[in-house]
Amino acid sequence: MVQDAFAQKKEHILQEISSSESDLSPKGSIDEPCIPIIELINSHPDMVTTSSCSGRVSVFIEGNKVRDGSHKSGGKGDGGKWLFVTHESSKVNGWIEKFKDMIEFKPEEECDLDSTVQYVLYKFEPLILHVKCRNFETAAKLFNIAMSCGFRESGVGSNNIVAMRINIKLDIPIGYKAPGDPQNVLRFFVSKRYITIIDQLSTRKFGENAIKLRELHNRIEVAFNPAKDQPSVPQPQTESKEARRERKRNAGLLRQKALLEAQEAANELHENAQL
Repeated sequence: MVQDAFAQKKEHILQEISSSESDLSPKGSIDEPCIPIIELINSHPDMVTTSSCSGRVSVFIEGNKVRDGSHKSGGKGDGGKWLFVTHESSKVNGWIEKFKDMIEFKPEEECDLDSTVQYVLYKFEPLILHVKCRNFETAAKLFNIAMSCGFRESGVGSNNIVAMRINIKLDIPIGYKAPGDPQNVLRFFVSKRYITIIDQLSTRKFGENAIKLRELHNRIEVAFNPAKDQPSVPQPQTESKEARRERKRNAGLLRQKALLEAQEAANELHENAQL
């Protein structure tokens, strides 16, 4: 039997998921909070997860912003790098202590922030999940579930891939690296107290994120497995000719017995009335 294209793609993805090799994400593996919803989705014959992130806090230093004499936004491919990344809320508070020797806090200093400056960006990025579906009907159903759970930035892309996203993010510039600065020096134009505040905000957003993840999991489970929460109903069995003949014979005997008993009771009443 020849597998269809979707089944072949799904089999390949599941092999990659079960592999012990690191994936292409900065972490290199699936986030543990995402495992239940990934297993749920992948158990359905018409869906398979292609990428996921349970939510994270990151501090990113932009890369080179000048190329061929023109300025552009810096990215990872232009020398940008992660200063700090975590997918666990318990590791957010106090992260800055690991880098205190390379950070200069100068919130009151006037900064000449021209287009060549490489910003230090603090981000909270919420849950994101990409699911490839066999057909548009399945993709549309999954999209509607995500929207009903508050994942308002969701969408259906090419090849029936559903991106499920929610807008509870933070994206804040907190410092910069100017041309000519030493490699191990960063200038923060916010205070250490401000960092503590946005760390606390991010910790709360992790909590909101977890609630939404559970809600999405439960809605998908019910929508694609509606019989699971319903009481089981015995299915009618096909009756053979012999069983049907025997059932009717027994029913006839019971009717005859009931008629006979009724007649005897009537006769007894009549005799008593004549006494």
